[in-house]
Amino acid sequence: MVRTNADGSATGGGHVGNGGGGSSAAARRRPTLRMVAELAGVSTATVSYVFSGRNGGGSGVAEPTAKRVLEAAEQLNYRPNRAARTIRTGRSDTVQLSLHMLSDPWSLAVAAAVNEEANRHGLTTLILADGDWYAALDRVESDVAYLDGAIGTDDAERKVQALAERGQRLVVFSETLEPNGFDVIRSDAIPGCYLAMDHLLERHTAIGCLVAEDAVHAAEGSRYTPYLERMRERGLPVVPEHTATYANTQASAFTAAAALLSRDDRPTAIYATTDFAAIAAINAAHMLGLRVPHDVAVIGVGNTPDAQAVAPTLTTVGPTDFYRRQAEIIVSRALEPDDEFRLHEFAWSLVPGGSTDLDAPPRAVRTL
Repeated sequence: MVRTNADGSATGGGHVGNGGGGSSAAARRRPTLRMVAELAGVSTATVSYVFSGRNGGGSGVAEPTAKRVLEAAEQLNYRPNRAARTIRTGRSDTVQLSLHMLSDPWSLAVAAAVNEEANRHGLTTLILADGDWYAALDRVESDVAYLDGAIGTDDAERKVQALAERGQRLVVFSETLEPNGFDVIRSDAIPGCYLAMDHLLERHTAIGCLVAEDAVHAAEGSRYTPYLERMRERGLPVVPEHTATYANTQASAFTAAAALLSRDDRPTAIYATTDFAAIAAINAAHMLGLRVPHDVAVIGVGNTPDAQAVAPTLTTVGPTDFYRRQAEIIVSRALEPDDEFRLHEFAWSLVPGGSTDLDAPPRAVRTL
């Protein structure tokens, strides 16, 4: 029986032929750094230096020599022992991302931006699919780990502190935490949510709310609060049936939006508390034969790249150039660690799109 290692090489187990000895056994051996050195005609120290990423730039390893080492490694299908390299250098060349909802355009945009920036610097990005981010980060070494907003409990904050105290470099997205052994990225959504409501109230009085279930039941300061406060400040009725809740899935948001827009007394505008819910509302309107924005205007929250990929483009609120700049912060913390932990704040603004532009010519909607 032959087992396959993670790097694709084979290792023996059981017997092949006459006792599994001789050249067959040698062929099954995992290639080593010494074997690469012998094939390339150099010392093992030279091979180690080349694979450390330090060759060139005055390292003392000539380019032809480094090329010979790499060709020998390729011929032998040699892969460096990354675990040993991590112990030796204190670096893993990995960036870990803990994203609580991978299907959210916000999470996808964060992952894409970080991956692009990490690749520029020769780093590998790993996304933690396991909801238990603490256990994953406690087991797997990385040069930096990024935690998104799913850390709002006292227990989660204690776990963040424990990781920082044991030396794990962290960048945490939080609207409440302060830097304390880790960097904090803050992009307070609530002021942006008030901007979104103010924009709709310029032309609408019958406004519905497509809101995440947990925001409705939050004690205070959720994305639902600006909807309630702005409606009451303008003396407008908050119709209970005009609030539709969704779980954290696009399918749930679509179902909730379709039910809201199917009402005889449907609102003329929808304030959605995430971009993905707003996009679901636009798709639900199209399915029902409604024109956006002339039959129903829609605004989202987040300023994700997907806001520009829907027709009409989505009016949204959010920070400008947020994903690229956040990626630079995360990767720079991996590359140049220090003990000066920082708060990085991003202000929100209104990003107009076609989904609220009533001055645009109406487009016909094809119904099925």
